[in-house]
Amino acid sequence: MALAVIGAGFGRTGTNSLRRALEHLGFGPCHHMYEVRDNAEQLPLWEAALEGAADWDTIFAGYRSQVDWPGAAYWRVLTQVYPDAKVILSTRDPVAWHRSVAKTILPLLATRGQRETPYLNRLSTHNRRLIDLGLFDGKLSDPAHAIAVFKAHLAQVQATVPPERLLTFDVAEGWAPLCAFLQVPTPEDPFPMTNTVAAFQAGAGEGI
Repeated sequence: MALAVIGAGFGRTGTNSLRRALEHLGFGPCHHMYEVRDNAEQLPLWEAALEGAADWDTIFAGYRSQVDWPGAAYWRVLTQVYPDAKVILSTRDPVAWHRSVAKTILPLLATRGQRETPYLNRLSTHNRRLIDLGLFDGKLSDPAHAIAVFKAHLAQVQATVPPERLLTFDVAEGWAPLCAFLQVPTPEDPFPMTNTVAAFQAGAGEGI
């Protein structure tokens, strides 16, 4: 099963809501950081990807779509490996995005080495290398720097992916643009809105 949808948006841009929406529309299972948190066999594959030895077909075996980190960090290569997949760039107001990051991801990254299990410590180490050090030059906590990286990422994806293959999407827009882009009927059910800051802090976060 090849990926039909590639999520290029950073974490904390409504990626879990998008995951649930894609699965509701028939594009599941959808890979999300939750999958790495909950399946120990996943992490070694992502660690290998970070070292430049990715096995994408094994990583995404059984998945029809992907959103969130770690996959979003590899959006460029994934668009080449899966040339028929559509690309969704989830986004939100950049200032609100960093405020959310500061209340969720950053506190978890700060507790690496002190997590509940050795596996979560190992996952946190990987995620710090991939996200904070790799994408944000170790300055994810710096609002001006992080927001600049966020905006540059949006611009880079939009400049790289052909317009007919790309949807820039804020989950606040609901079903209409997503369903039109994927050419599927619009559900009657409400669009899923999940993984709020409160839920993340209560223990439902991505395992960062």
